[in-house]
Amino acid sequence: MKGPSVASLKKYLAAMNKSKAKYITAEKLSHIVGVYPEIISEALSYFDPMINMDYEYDLKTLMPAIEEYIEHSQEKKPVVQKKSLVTQKILDQYSSLGDFIYKKMTIGGLLDPNTELSDKDLKILKKLIAEEQAKRKK
Repeated sequence: MKGPSVASLKKYLAAMNKSKAKYITAEKLSHIVGVYPEIISEALSYFDPMINMDYEYDLKTLMPAIEEYIEHSQEKKPVVQKKSLVTQKILDQYSSLGDFIYKKMTIGGLLDPNTELSDKDLKILKKLIAEEQAKRKK
């Protein structure tokens, strides 16, 4: 189940913190925030489903749960690195394995022993080798 948006929860929480009333209903919060009470009830029903049925439900009792939800949702998620794909368009730049070596590993026509290939270059080289082997098997 997908939870409510963090931005709207922050808005509701800020309004509840500013209010000096002992208890706040969805109706009172709607007057403060400017959103229909049904929308507030629907968003906060994630924390307690009774909000939809009880119009006099005190929303201040949900403040700790809302704060915990906001903190949990703002934790940093690990960044997934994109895979560098070798497409046919990239492979078409090189007519053969020798062409790749000439373009990437030579300086002025001489083979440079200090050349270091990146991961993407190694993947391209691997694909070109596989193509060359497939041609020779035919």
